[in-house]
Amino acid sequence: MENLTIITPLKQPIVFELVGFDVPPGYGPFLFFLALFAYMVVLLGNGVVICVIMMDRNLHRPMFVMICHLVVCDLLGATAVLPRLMMHFLMGQKKINYFPAIAQGFCVHTYGVAMQTILGVMAYDRYIAVCEPLRYHSIMTSARLHSCCALAWIVALLLIAVLFSFHINVPLCGRILQHVYCSNRIIMNLACTPTTISNIYGLSMTWSVSTGMFIIIAYSYIRILTAAFKQGRTDGSIRTKAFQTCTSHLVIYVFYEIASLIIIVSYRFPSASQNMKKFLSILFIIVPPAINPIIYGLVSKDLRASIIKHFSTKTCHKN
Repeated sequence: MENLTIITPLKQPIVFELVGFDVPPGYGPFLFFLALFAYMVVLLGNGVVICVIMMDRNLHRPMFVMICHLVVCDLLGATAVLPRLMMHFLMGQKKINYFPAIAQGFCVHTYGVAMQTILGVMAYDRYIAVCEPLRYHSIMTSARLHSCCALAWIVALLLIAVLFSFHINVPLCGRILQHVYCSNRIIMNLACTPTTISNIYGLSMTWSVSTGMFIIIAYSYIRILTAAFKQGRTDGSIRTKAFQTCTSHLVIYVFYEIASLIIIVSYRFPSASQNMKKFLSILFIIVPPAINPIIYGLVSKDLRASIIKHFSTKTCHKN
């Protein structure tokens, strides 16, 4: 007679256990301070950018308003993961309740999608600014600007809300989450039954958003380059200005895509250590939010000058 194993679905309240990193004894405090330093860099850099833009009325322009939305997106991703990661390093905390796990996964996925949709809106803005400079202010009105930014967030939130709606009434038969932070796929791996519809929707959504935003950004930059070279024949400053206004956006998009690609490629190598794969997945949350403010400051002369002016003024007042 065959032995049959009966798997009983878990009942609420469900408490998961995140596997996290395999931390050698004595290294926890050191890793905690590294994570804390990374989080402080993210908070300080993005905090300075958003505060300077809010205080300087000369920066109340479409491009800088969109940068503020990008800053909020960066802070959302970093704050969803890094504080809990710090607790993991310092206190060995691995347990997480069901609803906080869902909330963390929702925020991480929203960060990933909103980053792309906001960059898509920024590409549209740069396209209008370079290709239709005389009509820019009549096209990119305040109402249209805020509508585009709101649309970027609404699309991201709706797509992720649908993704996580598949968790309703899905029985779970395990508590161990094989990752550093919670995500839709990691939680769904614990389902007692196949989650085919969720898998198909998740893959379709990821492919659609990535491909759609790539097409929008690629089309915008092809038109921008074409217009810049045509106008640059008579006035070289037009070409230089076009490159200056678009460089920061393009660099941010490239860094984001590289971070995403590294994660995908790392999981194609089974021989790679689990700690390495988890570390690379964390870079996706840390690197873009940490370097984006630096890119804004280095490339945008107006933002850089405003930051220097505000800090110089404060220094003079102190002296």
